[in-house]
Amino acid sequence: MVTEGAPEIVELERTTIAAIRETVPMAEITAFFDRAFGTLMRVLQSQGLAPAGPPVGVYWSMPTDRVDVSVGFPTAREAVPAGGVAPEHLPGGRALQLTHVGSYDSMTRSYDRMVRWAGERSLELGPMMWETYLTEPSPEGDASAARTLITWPLRDDA
Repeated sequence: MVTEGAPEIVELERTTIAAIRETVPMAEITAFFDRAFGTLMRVLQSQGLAPAGPPVGVYWSMPTDRVDVSVGFPTAREAVPAGGVAPEHLPGGRALQLTHVGSYDSMTRSYDRMVRWAGERSLELGPMMWETYLTEPSPEGDASAARTLITWPLRDDA
């Protein structure tokens, strides 16, 4: 696993996404993502919407054995709720970002690095975070080359 650069603080704009949100066992998260992406693409196409950026996975709280997660795509306008797809919003404001290069299985190390970095600077991380999948995973692809942008909003009072 290689993590590119140090975490950095960025200022984000609020972003609209079309997403499917469920609470799933961590052991079933890959199956949920696969199922959700197929449904998302069908619903977006039926509404004349195209993804306005790479896919995201939004973790509404720190994952345990179960996780409250949304899978979605940024969109230029809100999707009409249909087929389990609904509009959601990623918050604007200050956030910590880090690009993880490597397999999804090794991503915990990047999250741990962000927690340490924030703690060393007395920054308080918010309860939710999201991953932007900059490279598309595929069975024949090199998992060690996968690039994922991790975004973790900072608490406003930090």
